[in-house]
Amino acid sequence: MSSLSAPDRLGRRLVQLYTGLALYGASSALLVESGLGLEPWNVLHQGLAELTGLTIGVVSIFVGAAVLLLWIPLRQRPGLGTVSNVFVVGLAMDGTLALVPGTHGLTARVALLVAGIVLNGVATGLYIAASFGPGPRDGLMTGLHRRTGRSIRLVRTAIELAVVATGFALGGTVGIGTVLYAVAIGPLAQLFLRVFAAPAASDGSTAVATGQPEEAILRP
Repeated sequence: MSSLSAPDRLGRRLVQLYTGLALYGASSALLVESGLGLEPWNVLHQGLAELTGLTIGVVSIFVGAAVLLLWIPLRQRPGLGTVSNVFVVGLAMDGTLALVPGTHGLTARVALLVAGIVLNGVATGLYIAASFGPGPRDGLMTGLHRRTGRSIRLVRTAIELAVVATGFALGGTVGIGTVLYAVAIGPLAQLFLRVFAAPAASDGSTAVATGQPEEAILRP
């Protein structure tokens, strides 16, 4: 693999970061349009959107900012990717929802569901491989893992169950898509992490930092 200069590596990583975050928002919008079930945090976002009358993207921004505040007692340090995540994903979600026409047929809805899940895996690989810091929700999970000593798997499961239950109670969509997402996102993210891994630097090192454990994959 050919090496890149430091400016070229930085440029590539920035492109990966913002492309990944924008695609993540777009993929979430496809899941919303499918009406067959959302990823855990967007079940909560959709429920809060129903309650408040705000768009799901705006709710995502507010929730991301609130979760980021929880990093303070957990002594987590945000990166560029963390702060960008709060805004870019929500804006991209609302933008995509405004552009994608309403879909009613089951075949089209299933196609949107599958496309959304696969695109979500691509987006996850892009933004994590850029290595500019985890998303607010990922950082909450890893911070709780370090502070409590509980396993990543246990902390992740507890958080996801809590947000799904709360979101569902508020009117968020839980369905077959929620289950398929839970099953598929891990393998897809692992695959695309390898695909989008940054090339070696000119000194032989890699451009990807090791601070974000692969098992911490949840959401930007």
